[in-house]
Amino acid sequence: MKGQIRLLLVDDEPLVLRSMEKSLLRAGFEVGTAGNVRAGWEAFTAARDAGEPFDLAILDLQMPDFEGRDNPRAGLELLGRLLESDADLPVILLTAFDEVARAKEAVARGARAYFVKGREAALVELVGSILEQQG
Repeated sequence: MKGQIRLLLVDDEPLVLRSMEKSLLRAGFEVGTAGNVRAGWEAFTAARDAGEPFDLAILDLQMPDFEGRDNPRAGLELLGRLLESDADLPVILLTAFDEVARAKEAVARGARAYFVKGREAALVELVGSILEQQG
């Protein structure tokens, strides 16, 4: 069953993206990746339109926005678009230690959780816990 769970992972740092992707793949998830919010939105809409929507999204908080400018709130912009399109989509916001206040804002805006980068095993556990709650 876990192999059927599709995750969207969006982060503009290639090494971080690859590390998280590897951990999630090893845990048995199918993972789609994107390196910016525009590519993340395109991957989300393409999957939805193909009838194979993502079951959960994991978004970096700070990355280039839809206009390509570095933006500490770009993840919030993508969060808004995703939830506008699919209000039930569980979303986890990735953050660095100094961004916790913005991550808490993301939860207030509908994200299920925020997660401080760097502990992939704990991220896998968090994903599993959120999906389990989904039923």
